[in-house]
Amino acid sequence: MNEQNRNTIIFVVSAVLILLLYQVFVLDPAAKRRQAEAALKHPPAAAAAAAGGPSSAAAPQLAPADKVVTREEAAAASPRVPIATPALSGSVALRGARIDDLYLKGYREGLNKDSPPVELLRPEGAEHAWFAEFGWAGANLKGLPSGDSLWQVVDGSTLAPGKPLTLRYDNGQGLVFTRKIEVDDKFMFTVTDTVANLSGAPVTLAAYGSVQRQGLPEVQAHSAIVHEGAVGVLDGKLRLVKYKKWAKDGGGPEIASDGGWVGVTDKYWLAALIPGQSEKIKGDFRVTKTGGPDIFEANFVGPAHHLEPGKQATETTHFFAGAKTVPVLTAYETSIGARRFSDAIDWGNFWFFTKLIFRVLEFFYRHVGNFGVAILLLTVSVKALFFPLANKSYESLSKMKKIQPQMEELRKKYKDDAAKQQQELMGLYQREKINPMMGCLPMLIQIPVFYSLYKVLTVTIEMRHAPFFGWIQDLSARDPTTIVNLFGLLPFDPATVPMIGSFLNGPLHLGAWVILYGLTMFLSTAMNPPAGDPTQQRIFQLMPVMFTFIMAPFAAGLLIYWTWNNVLTIAQQYVIMRRFKVDNPIDGLIARFSGRGKAVG
Repeated sequence: MNEQNRNTIIFVVSAVLILLLYQVFVLDPAAKRRQAEAALKHPPAAAAAAAGGPSSAAAPQLAPADKVVTREEAAAASPRVPIATPALSGSVALRGARIDDLYLKGYREGLNKDSPPVELLRPEGAEHAWFAEFGWAGANLKGLPSGDSLWQVVDGSTLAPGKPLTLRYDNGQGLVFTRKIEVDDKFMFTVTDTVANLSGAPVTLAAYGSVQRQGLPEVQAHSAIVHEGAVGVLDGKLRLVKYKKWAKDGGGPEIASDGGWVGVTDKYWLAALIPGQSEKIKGDFRVTKTGGPDIFEANFVGPAHHLEPGKQATETTHFFAGAKTVPVLTAYETSIGARRFSDAIDWGNFWFFTKLIFRVLEFFYRHVGNFGVAILLLTVSVKALFFPLANKSYESLSKMKKIQPQMEELRKKYKDDAAKQQQELMGLYQREKINPMMGCLPMLIQIPVFYSLYKVLTVTIEMRHAPFFGWIQDLSARDPTTIVNLFGLLPFDPATVPMIGSFLNGPLHLGAWVILYGLTMFLSTAMNPPAGDPTQQRIFQLMPVMFTFIMAPFAAGLLIYWTWNNVLTIAQQYVIMRRFKVDNPIDGLIARFSGRGKAVG
């Protein structure tokens, strides 16, 4: 393999990486969407059908835009029982017995201490409503509880750990419904529904659960590597449907499953229903077109119960509503048997590697207490793991740089005979025991680490608002400093500059860490042997500048990793180049500033 082929391969790999960065990794600015929505007032039609007959439930309808009310007004439309746990605050609506008002006490919208807690669920009638509904449905049965039914409190004044809430609804036609709601100290509700047949005729009913979202989320990630939309495990398989596909094609067919779970997920937050894991259920993801905002539903329906007069049936469903933290999700996999519940986090196609990176970061974090320092230790670990291979690669690069004069002589001597030139270059490589392909390995090795770390920083809530040192207070967000105002020395916000503010705060937002990254990449590139082709030389010289702008919007944690990786690479290259007595730019800089002229290793 001659040097030109080696450089061509490096160039192609770099070009592909640039395309991936543009098309896959670069985050578009988050967009806020306001849409008028209203309420679902009926149980899913699928539940009635599953109970043994045609559906009598009407399709969900949105109210006109002028009927949409504020969140406070929507909550006030129903009597409520408060929810108070170490992790959650909110209320249960007695109208419909829904869990539809929920805040996460341990998470805030922003970094400021006075920032409000994250809102998860929102009552129907308000914009961007998101709630969970439970119930019973059956064919040709009237008076079943719906979203309008007013339940009575039998026991409990506040829903809290160890303090359940019991509700009752009598349909006046011989069916009495009881609902017991419990909650733990984290994010899991347990809903136990019982129906008693006090009528004089047998009935057939099936229990159902539905997570309903009216319209798209107010804020979306808008990233190709972040999954937001339908999520669940049915028939043992992980099911993922993004909002765009969900709205266009629907969520797919109804799926029969032994246990499993279904839900709707945001980047960091999840609302999911987990029926009994030994029961045969049918789950589906449905979208209802209304002429306005779409209505997204993640549903399941349990087996049909045939109740003779005087008999009753009970179904228990767990409902998760909270942050997708790995330890919590993993614990629920064990405690309630929710299969692959931790896969509600979007680990991606390379989940095995992404999970490994996360576990290593978490291990270091437990010992040092700072995810930024954990990233530095992860980088050292990766470098140590691949040290022998990288050492061989850098030795090969150093030898190639050392024989550059001989290579130039061969190119000039055989400039009119390409075949002879390649033959002589290969002979030179063999005499000097050089493998030109070894120079590509460090770049190839870093790509999966780069992707997995970027995935971890993007999708795991453990990285959200995780500080490093100094001005980096959120490793999952971009560096807040910018060269436009000299990293804060000039007292103005570039984003507020008329007409060009979005440009200054966008493509020209170069933070301190991305500039450090660019400088270290420039130095690392300068230590490699130059390409034989002048055009390729210019491209490689411009790559540090190009990548500085490409990497600018990336998470600060990723820039810290890449910059520190460059520093370690430079140190390793420097030691090897000194050992082989090869000229290197570091010695050149030292000599220039010390006034000793050109230094030779």
